Amino acid sequence: CGGDDGGTTEARAEKSPAAEPARAEPGHEGHDHAQRSERPLPAFSGYTLDGERLAIGTLIGKRLVLFFFNPAVDDAGVVAKAVARIQGLRGKQNFEIVGVATGAARDAAVSFVREHDLAFRVIDDSSSAIARRLGMRFPVAMLGVDAEGYVMWGLGQFVTDGPDPDQRIEAQIRSALRLPEEDPEVGGSRPMAPLFEAKVLDSDEPFRLADQRGKAVVLVFFLHTCPHCHEFLEFMKQQLEVMPEEARPVLAGVEVTGQTRQVRESMRELSLDFFPVLFDDDGSIRNDYGVFAGVPDTYLIDRQGRIAAHVQGWRPEIDGPLMRMRLAKESGAPVPMLLSAQGYSGSDVCGVCHESEHDTWLMTKHASAYDTLVKHGEDSNAECVGCHVVGFQKPGGFDIAARNAALEDVGCESCHGRGGPHLSPQFVQEGNYEPACVVCHDTKHSLGFEYATFTPRISHAANEAILALPAEERKRILAERGAVRKDLLPTSAAYVGSEACVGCHEAEAATWAANPHARAMDTLAEKGKQDEKDCQTCHTTAFGKPGGFDPAAPLASQPDLAKVGCESCHGPGGDHAAEGATRLGTIVSLGDKCDSCVILQICGGCHDDANDPGFEFEVQDKIDARRHGTIEPGTGKPKDASSAHRPHGSGDPHARSLPDSAVLGALERAFATEPAG
Repeated sequence: CGGDDGGTTEARAEKSPAAEPARAEPGHEGHDHAQRSERPLPAFSGYTLDGERLAIGTLIGKRLVLFFFNPAVDDAGVVAKAVARIQGLRGKQNFEIVGVATGAARDAAVSFVREHDLAFRVIDDSSSAIARRLGMRFPVAMLGVDAEGYVMWGLGQFVTDGPDPDQRIEAQIRSALRLPEEDPEVGGSRPMAPLFEAKVLDSDEPFRLADQRGKAVVLVFFLHTCPHCHEFLEFMKQQLEVMPEEARPVLAGVEVTGQTRQVRESMRELSLDFFPVLFDDDGSIRNDYGVFAGVPDTYLIDRQGRIAAHVQGWRPEIDGPLMRMRLAKESGAPVPMLLSAQGYSGSDVCGVCHESEHDTWLMTKHASAYDTLVKHGEDSNAECVGCHVVGFQKPGGFDIAARNAALEDVGCESCHGRGGPHLSPQFVQEGNYEPACVVCHDTKHSLGFEYATFTPRISHAANEAILALPAEERKRILAERGAVRKDLLPTSAAYVGSEACVGCHEAEAATWAANPHARAMDTLAEKGKQDEKDCQTCHTTAFGKPGGFDPAAPLASQPDLAKVGCESCHGPGGDHAAEGATRLGTIVSLGDKCDSCVILQICGGCHDDANDPGFEFEVQDKIDARRHGTIEPGTGKPKDASSAHRPHGSGDPHARSLPDSAVLGALERAFATEPAG
C-alpha cells in the first residue's frame, strides 16, 4: 500500500506549497525550468572508504542513486547484490551511485563492499550522522535524486525472502530509474499469464488459473489493511454487480500477508467478502508475476489466458474509467467511450478500442520520448518537455509538477488531437498530419526532417506489417531505425575545404584552429593509425564524398581535408562559397539549433558509444568548449560578448536547497509505505 503515487514503495518526494522553485543557473537562462514541487536534497559530505573527501553537491548534473546500508544487517547483502547488477549501466544510462555505509565500523564496511564487488564510491558514515541528518528510518534504503538535485523517489522496505529476492529488488530499482528492460518485447504482443494453483480462504477447493480459460480474469494482489486496495475492491464490486453474469469477469485476490483470521474478519467488516481470497504461502505466485513493490497490483487476463493489462496502485479518477473500458472489452460487452471531457485521456485509453494502432505506436520512438528526457536529466526543462509529452501547458495536459504518467511520451493525442477525432474532429485536415509534426520537428530541433520520408516510421499501417513478423526480425528492423543517422547534412553540393571559409569567417576559423578537431589526423598518427580507412572516416572532412577527403590520395596532398573541418559540422560549402552564391540557406547554421536535439545528431555520427562513450551526456560541455560562432546559441541573435555559457547544472547546486528539516517530511513520505508482503 502507498501514497499519492498509487500505492507503490516508489513514492515521490512530498509535495508542498513551501517547496522552492528551481531557478535557471546564471548564464544558462535559455533553459526554461518549471516550478518544482519535489524537495531538494540537503548538502552533505564525508570521506569515502578510500579516504577521498566527497561533497554530494559535486555530483549534481546527472541522476544519482544514494544507497544507504548497514553492513551488519542481513537484508543489506541481498539489496547490495541487486545494486551490483545495475552498476554497470551507470555510464550508458547517465546515472551515478554513491553508497553510504552507516552504523557500522569502517572495516566492516570495507569488507562488505569487497564481498559484494561494489564498484562505486562509498561514504563512511559509521557515526550515522548523515543518515540521521536525512531522517533515514531504515537500515537499508535508497534515494533517487534527479539531475537538478531534487529527491524523486525512495525505496525503504525490501522483500528479501522467497525465490530470487535480488532479482526482484533489481527490478524495483530498474523501474524507479526507468532503465530499459534487458530483453524487451517489441510491439504489443500479450504474454501468457503464469499458471498457478492456490489455497482459497474458507474453501477446500483450490483456485486454478487454468480452469478459468474462456473467461476474463482480474487477478489482484492486495493487503487486507490497505485503503487503496479497499477502494479498488469497492470499485470492482460495483462494476461486477451491473455486468451480465455470463459476461462477468472472474475476480480473484491474492492476499499477501497470509493472515487467515485477520483477512476473514477484515473482509466481512468491510462487506468485501464477495470474491475468492487466495493465499501465496511460498511467494511463488508473486515471484512469477513480479509483484515486489506496493499493492494493489492488478493483472487483467483475457479469455485466452494472456495478460491484457497491468495496473500498479489505484487512482480512481484515472484508473477507474480505464478499468471500466478494459473490463467491457475483455468480457465482450460494448465498450463505453470514457474520454476526459476537460483534458487529455492518454494513449492507454485510446488503446482499449484501437488495439492494433496502440501496438504499432509502441514500436516507435514516440512511445519512449519521455524516457529520453529522464535519461538526459532534462525532464524538468520546460523547453524540452513540451515535445516529449501530451498536451503540455494546455488545460488537462501534462504538467511538470504533477507528472501524470498517462500523458508521458508523444502519444495518440499529440498527433490526433485531444480525444482524437471523437473530441477534436478538425484537428487533422484531410489526413494531413504535417502541421502537427512540424510543431516539434522544426528547424531548431529536428535537422533534416522531411514529412514524406519520416511518416512511414510512425505510420500505423506501415508498422502493422512489421508487427506481424517474428520477434527477432522486428527487433532487427527497429534497431536499424534507431541507429544514428550519418546523412543529416546536405549532400547535393560539393565540398570545398575549410580554407574557403577563412575569408569570411576569420574569427571562427581561428577558434577552430585551436581546438582538437583541427588536429584530428595527428591523434591517429600518434597511434600509427593514420592510414586506416575506418579511422579516417571520422578524422577527415567528407571522407570519400565529392570534393572531400580522397582515401586513395596521399595524406600530404590534401592537408586541408585531413582534419575535422568546418564542413564536417556545417555541411558542404560548394553552393555557399561560390562566387555570387546566395549565402543564406546554402549551409547549415548551428547557432540557432538545439544542442541536444540537432548538434548531438551531427556529432553522434562519430562520437558514438563505440568511440566516445558518454558523449551524448556531455554534449553541452563539449559544444560550449568548441563554440566559435557569432550567433547566441538557441536565439539566432548576435552574440553578446559578455555572456558566459555554463553547462546545465553548473554552479552551486545547493544554493536553492531548503533546511534539512524541510526535507524530512519528504523522506518520511518516500518511505512511509507498506511493502507487498
